[in-house]
Amino acid sequence: MGTLQLKMLKLLFLLTFTGICLAQNDIRLSVFTVTSKSMTVQWSGHTGASSYKITATPKNSPERPVFAQFGGNTVMGSVNSLSPNTVYTMQLEAMDNNLRVLSSAKTEETTAPDVPSIGQAYSKNSDSITVEFTEVSGATSYILRAESKTGDFFKESTVSSSPGTMVELQPYTDYVLSVMSVNSGGRSQPSYPTEARTVVMAPNLNTSSPTNGTILVTWDPVKDAVLYTLVIIREGSSTRLKLNTTDTAVTFDDLEPGTTYCIKGTAWDSEGRTGDDVTACQITRPQSPDVTHVQVTPGRALGIAVFWSQVRGANLYLVWTSNGQNCSTENNYCYINPADCGQNHSVYVIAYNDAGPSSPSQPANYITYPCPPENIWVEEPRAGNCSVMWDGVPLVEYYMAFIKRDDGMETFCNTSVTTCPFSCMCGYTYLTTVFPYNQAGSSPYGHVRNYTTIPCCPQDVMIKLVSTETLEIMWTPVKGAELYETTAAQTKDVIHCNDTAPVCALSDLSCNTAYSVTVTPCSDLRGCNHTCKPQTHETAPCTPEILNMTQTNSSTYRIFITTPNTPDTNYTITATGRYDRQICQSMNSSCVLTQLPCGSVYEVTAVATTAVGKSLPGFSKTLETGPCCPMSVNVTQVTQAMTNVTWSPSTGARSFITSLTSPRGYAKCHTLDTHCLMGCITCGTNYSVNLEAISSTGQKSECKYRGFSSSACCPTGVKLYRRTNNTLRVYWRSLGPQIYNHTVELYGTGANYTCMAAAGSMYCDIQEETCGDVYTVVAAPVEKYGSKVTFCQPRTYSVPCPGSNAGMVISRARRSVN
Repeated sequence: MGTLQLKMLKLLFLLTFTGICLAQNDIRLSVFTVTSKSMTVQWSGHTGASSYKITATPKNSPERPVFAQFGGNTVMGSVNSLSPNTVYTMQLEAMDNNLRVLSSAKTEETTAPDVPSIGQAYSKNSDSITVEFTEVSGATSYILRAESKTGDFFKESTVSSSPGTMVELQPYTDYVLSVMSVNSGGRSQPSYPTEARTVVMAPNLNTSSPTNGTILVTWDPVKDAVLYTLVIIREGSSTRLKLNTTDTAVTFDDLEPGTTYCIKGTAWDSEGRTGDDVTACQITRPQSPDVTHVQVTPGRALGIAVFWSQVRGANLYLVWTSNGQNCSTENNYCYINPADCGQNHSVYVIAYNDAGPSSPSQPANYITYPCPPENIWVEEPRAGNCSVMWDGVPLVEYYMAFIKRDDGMETFCNTSVTTCPFSCMCGYTYLTTVFPYNQAGSSPYGHVRNYTTIPCCPQDVMIKLVSTETLEIMWTPVKGAELYETTAAQTKDVIHCNDTAPVCALSDLSCNTAYSVTVTPCSDLRGCNHTCKPQTHETAPCTPEILNMTQTNSSTYRIFITTPNTPDTNYTITATGRYDRQICQSMNSSCVLTQLPCGSVYEVTAVATTAVGKSLPGFSKTLETGPCCPMSVNVTQVTQAMTNVTWSPSTGARSFITSLTSPRGYAKCHTLDTHCLMGCITCGTNYSVNLEAISSTGQKSECKYRGFSSSACCPTGVKLYRRTNNTLRVYWRSLGPQIYNHTVELYGTGANYTCMAAAGSMYCDIQEETCGDVYTVVAAPVEKYGSKVTFCQPRTYSVPCPGSNAGMVISRARRSVN
């Protein structure tokens, strides 16, 4: 069985068909393989079929159909002698023994293009062969096939047209090559094969530049190569140098430094064919640069700036100092940081490119700035005279010392020694730094040392008495002070205030005492300034106390107080009443309050005053003045032995004691009212009238008034006599001095009679008109200004007609006691 038949049998079991099945009844037809001259079809068997007939009819061609017939047990068959690149209608007919068609099916398919032919095959690269072939009509692409002669290599590659290149081959190897055309129907049969061999591979060039004028090229031997060709050309030049050699290393010399050269290498085989070529470019090492300038860089970080002339072909420069520091850059300058101060070194530069470093440049010497002094301090031998001092450093020509005060004021000095004097003030912080100089310049930085002078003493300390035993001390903050201590010498220098605020209160001090107060400014750095002068201030005077209050007259009182202060203290006594206030002042232990109205209550306090202020008021005491005397007192005689005394209301008085006093006796009454009825009055007597007003607390006021004279005594022993010539005589006896006239009144049933008797007379005669009447007789003295005593008792007499020389008393009224 042939190879093609085996493949056809294997593919019978595939499920995918390449054509469109036009089945009738239960038979199916599909195209299995297509070539440019034939088609192979397969079908499903039909029951009862004894043979199958296939007819291939060109669809758009005048060519005649082609027939093929197969037995009843066949399910695949080929139709040959077809035209390339032609569409055929393939018809299958199942027939019985009588050649009667049982079933049929149709499909369409295109034959493959015609077979191309190879013109030539050649190799330009060690891994590929290029094939030139004739292109055929109807082909959409081509398949290149390469096979090794030994059969261990087979590869196909699709190309669109001629020529086509087969790649991924082995160098210097023989291959059998063929071409097939392809369209939608399939591929053609392979062309007639041809043989070709790949060329040798290119040498793998390794280049280097040992010096700035040479390039060394080396490579490994190439298999099957018998000769090598190297061509060198400078970048940017058209001049070339060609060299053939059988060695595997070549050195090109007399080249330009820092210049790129490209070297092309090719190997030759024994047949005189050149293989692959390869190009390697190599730059020569750069020329040594020349150092043009070395400068110490300014700034706080000391460094070295090195400048040099750029050289051709260098892409990096490396700078080295003699003390081992370095820097690298692509520019023509470089900074080395940090650099040590106070040093004298040299520096050289090496240029680099891809080939390697150049030779070092000639060394250039340089000197760095001097180092700043490590130890700086300030001494102040006398207040206000300071000096900044420091340790000397090497490689210095002179020093610049700067002193800056914390308020911005600055001074400096230029000196070749290690000290600099300056004027310093209290309370300031001074920042000092020293810069040494040499030919390289100054040190870019200097150590800063702080020096703080002692805090200033407050100059405007103000002490104020804020209470009797408290002093408030205030001052303006001073420079340099972070804390203030306030002390008083009289309190054994106990620190009363330890505060940052410029104010302090010294409390619980002794009264009337001078205190020496000192404000001491302090700082953390310098401690306290104990040279500040104290300020003296006195506390308020001590409080006086009232010892006693005595009344010297009705409106004057003397107040006795304690005197606990210095002799120059003034004491003020204040009596505060409901409606007024009375004040007296004194510098001794007593003071007189005058014009205090009667019937008033006062709160009396004492205050001491000195030049610094007043004391607290002492404990008050109550002063009650005596009650006021009534403005008027009226004494009215009710009877010869009894009077009624009345008086006006009295401020402050609750009760009264009224007394009428005479050498012959007195009368007294004690009452809460403003009147009093008093007996035991002697007629015709002058009485002194006194009233004592008494307050609710027992305060008394003695009040004297104009005297009272009791009325003249009523006559006693009054008798009525009838006399001759129809006259009646009234006779009486007088008590007391005979200085009053008397009036006699007779009231009868028939007539009334009146007569007057001169002073010293003890009778009075009345001419009677009718006798035998009953008379009421009233004999009364007539006082000054003609007033008659009205309370003399009447007497009744019955007077008979003539013939009798004496009257007869019928009745008489009660008389007063003599």
